Amino acid sequence: MTGLQDVKKIRLHHLGQAKRAGEKITMLTAYDRPTAAIFDAAGIDLLLVGDSMGNAVLAYETTLPVSLDDCVRATRAVAAGATRALVVADLPFGTYEASPERCFDSAAALMKVGAEAVKLEGGARVAAQIALLSGAGIPVMAHLGFTPQSVHALGGNRVQGRDAASARRLVVDAQAVQDAGAFAVVLEMMPVPLAAQVTAALEIPTIGIGAGAVTDGQVLVWTDMAGMGEWQPSFVKRFGEVGAALRDAAAAYARAVRDTSFPDSAHSFES
Repeated sequence: MTGLQDVKKIRLHHLGQAKRAGEKITMLTAYDRPTAAIFDAAGIDLLLVGDSMGNAVLAYETTLPVSLDDCVRATRAVAAGATRALVVADLPFGTYEASPERCFDSAAALMKVGAEAVKLEGGARVAAQIALLSGAGIPVMAHLGFTPQSVHALGGNRVQGRDAASARRLVVDAQAVQDAGAFAVVLEMMPVPLAAQVTAALEIPTIGIGAGAVTDGQVLVWTDMAGMGEWQPSFVKRFGEVGAALRDAAAAYARAVRDTSFPDSAHSFES
């Protein structure tokens, strides 16, 4: 079987093949064309146009204020920068919970601008939405564990599934989203043994974030991963210091403008 790194364009069946082969799946968020193109060239398998843009770039305290229009604009940009990666777009809060029909309309808006799949939060309670989308040809990624759109109901940013009852509910929810037609499920902020149990029980891939290395793949918010801020969750490893590099570049530009070393003759039209 061809490995994911050898695939010219990631499709849904490649993700199932990767799970069966024990090959890890890579996923990062992206919110604009330049970043998407960089991650695509780096070989990232899936790009998530996440409602995490609310925290990462729009200065919101939670993901709740993110609108469908926000996600549509970002999805169009990310899709323009991705040639290999599978583009997954979040359905933001308030755009899918009320009914499967409302969910379809929201998902269709994202698919029309370049999404190749959508993601929504919840288990059995959104099984009807997942079933309708899947039946209509819209691939769905589910999201269980800590679900940011339910931050207030969950009592804040808390690890989920620590007690036996909640762990059982998460296992039931994972089976429900698979049965409804989801092609993968994100497992966020849950104990490693529970993530391992869910991963073993499902035929579809699991993508972890704060769930240990036992899942079939990993996802991170790119600004956390690349060191764009002063703070990141405890489960995040900084793989670069892009923020510091960008600050240094901007400072060097400012110095050059002020001391008139830029623009010089090499960067001007002298005749």
